[in-house]
Amino acid sequence: MFKTIVVSEKQRGLLIRDGRFIDMLAPGRHRLFDPLGRLTVELCDASGAFISRWAEVIEKRHPVIADANFVTVRVPEGEVAVIAIDGRSSMVVRPGEVLRVWTVFDDVAIDRFDVQAKPRLDKAQLVAFEKAAPVTSSPLSPIAVVNVGEAETGLVFFDGEFVETLGPGRYGYWQIGRKVTSRSLDTRPLPVEVSAQEILTKDKVSLRVTLTAFVKVADIRQAALSTPDHSQHVYKLVQFAVREAIGGRTLDEVLNDRESVDRQIVGHVRGALDATGIELAELGIKDVILPGDMRELINKVVEAEKTAQANLIRRREETAATRSLLNTAKLIEDNPTLLRLKELEALERVTDKIGRIDVHASNGQGLDAILDGLVRLRPRD
Repeated sequence: MFKTIVVSEKQRGLLIRDGRFIDMLAPGRHRLFDPLGRLTVELCDASGAFISRWAEVIEKRHPVIADANFVTVRVPEGEVAVIAIDGRSSMVVRPGEVLRVWTVFDDVAIDRFDVQAKPRLDKAQLVAFEKAAPVTSSPLSPIAVVNVGEAETGLVFFDGEFVETLGPGRYGYWQIGRKVTSRSLDTRPLPVEVSAQEILTKDKVSLRVTLTAFVKVADIRQAALSTPDHSQHVYKLVQFAVREAIGGRTLDEVLNDRESVDRQIVGHVRGALDATGIELAELGIKDVILPGDMRELINKVVEAEKTAQANLIRRREETAATRSLLNTAKLIEDNPTLLRLKELEALERVTDKIGRIDVHASNGQGLDAILDGLVRLRPRD
């Protein structure tokens, strides 16, 4: 005859009789007279979102009960609603969605935003809203976060259309009715290493050439729209340019005139980058690698050239020394005092090799006799 229902403090009971909502039961113990078994009670958690098949019926048929227990959020097109429960942003309601939130225990606040007029969130909104859960599952999050690193410039696109550029930082955009994508480009000069390329010279010699280029993004928007990957774009251009420059020269021309090769490559690449917003800061050949047998032949040629140069230098030095000796002999011939000085220099060098000298007077001549006897280049006058 009677049915007892217990509703906890954080619950509400939906009293149903014969498939019709009758009343909402408050927390407590309820003794219901039900002799025919026509009553049923649906217990609901009275915090957060009110999700029940009776929610719309209560809202429309029993507005007094609805106003006392929950709030209904409806969002028109072009807007979004953020529901804060007890001061914390918890749910995001998209256009066309309806959400009912219990108000019996929680303090519920609703903020509405025009996503068409102001698609970008400020810093405080991004921090507060980015963790709020969407009401319905969707492949796109309601908020798109764009991170731009240091020394980078970011570009933002709505449905593939360019919108604005961003400096370093963290940004948020409403992704309601649109798809937000972004791309970041480093504005510093970046090295592009062009690995060894097998190239055939004009005289049919196979070379392997390695180059290094430094590129910089001069126009962010133009660079982003002109090529999907500017580093790979420059890499391919350098490949084509180096093949054209080396393929039209002989091996000797490549080895002896590297600056001319570099200038031709740089001119070709810069001409191709004019309309891309990318600037070639520097480019040069790093290594030229020859086949093993060709390297041995070149080493022999270089060795022969260096040997001939060494012989030539030696002959020149010998000629210069002989000429100097001849000039000295002429001076000595015309100057007896200079001859005597040369004799003394020779004597000094000789005495450096002798550990001890004993001088004995002989025939009253003494040291003069020794000096005259040790060194004599020609008879005295």
